[in-house]
Amino acid sequence: MKSEFSDPFEEARKKTGLGHIDDQNDPVAMILRHKDVRKTAHNWKTYQSSAVPGRIVVPSEVNIRDIRQIPFEVDPPLHKDFRDLLEGWFKRPNREEYQKTLKNQVSNLIDDVLSEDEIEVVHDFSLKLQSRALTILLNTEYSESDTFISWGTHVFRSEGDSLDASKANVLYDYLDAKINGARENLGEDLYSVLLQAEVNGKKLTHDEIKGIMILTFAGGRDTVINAVTNTVAYFADHPKSLLDIKNNPEKINKAVEELIRYFSPLTHMGRVVTEDTQVCEHAVKNDTRVSLCWASANRDETVFENPNQVNFDRKINPHVAFGFSHHNCLGATHARQIMRTLLQLLADKVSSIDIIDSRENIEEWGEFKRKVGFHELKVKFNK
Repeated sequence: MKSEFSDPFEEARKKTGLGHIDDQNDPVAMILRHKDVRKTAHNWKTYQSSAVPGRIVVPSEVNIRDIRQIPFEVDPPLHKDFRDLLEGWFKRPNREEYQKTLKNQVSNLIDDVLSEDEIEVVHDFSLKLQSRALTILLNTEYSESDTFISWGTHVFRSEGDSLDASKANVLYDYLDAKINGARENLGEDLYSVLLQAEVNGKKLTHDEIKGIMILTFAGGRDTVINAVTNTVAYFADHPKSLLDIKNNPEKINKAVEELIRYFSPLTHMGRVVTEDTQVCEHAVKNDTRVSLCWASANRDETVFENPNQVNFDRKINPHVAFGFSHHNCLGATHARQIMRTLLQLLADKVSSIDIIDSRENIEEWGEFKRKVGFHELKVKFNK
């Protein structure tokens, strides 16, 4: 089935708990077991996020940016100060008015694709859904989504280039203009809120605001696009599951968590080691890199029963697809609300989905080849 995602990490996870990759001559030890991933994520003193900007990302972005993404690349105690500032804004998806606006957006998009004989899901559905929903999160004009859509599915990657500095500069220039514009004419958007905010009694600098905005744009872009696209593929392969959601809407929350666990839209995220230590009984040296492999942890057979199956009735689901501990994804509330809304409206409006053609997106991490989604997915949505 097109929506079947295998677990390439299983053998290594069982055998050693580690994988090894070379990332631009800066090697990474991939931590594969659920327990070890959570333990490492919690230990910020030994495994830091506040390294050189871009170094904890895999693949490393040190060659395409020197702006620190906040609070993603900040450790405690300063991390908490920034997190406290941002938490309220990023919890807004829990508000009724926010959900109403999002539901209208997604409903209109589904109505549009239902009238088409064929739709390419990645660019003509998922990218549009993510970009339009971002305008609600930013509290900016809906028309801005046209600009976001024009950038494509990833803000740092272009076709054939996993790290594209020239493309990244398009985002950076856009953000500089938006921050400077808000400074001249304060409004109720996120740029204006940050310009008026303080952390530890000090106004945020331009680069600090820019770092928060880069994370907001980049962190939830291809991840949400993958989650939405893979969900469409899943319901195409499993029409009975779509009917199950329609007849039992109380399952939506569990279904969202299970789909996110199974697909794990972000494979892993790095940390930089601050002292010689051990991971899975293997030595790792100071100033080397490890990664927390969310995708492997979410298939750990010691934690999840039948981990390679999607089960909307799964009772215990401690997945780490949104990270773990203090660096738990700031945009998780927004992403979850997108997914809940999508499932509700697909169940209400769509009877079945036919897959016409597809082209898989396969990531290569050393010996591991992991399907993360699709470069292209052509389907027919049926009323």
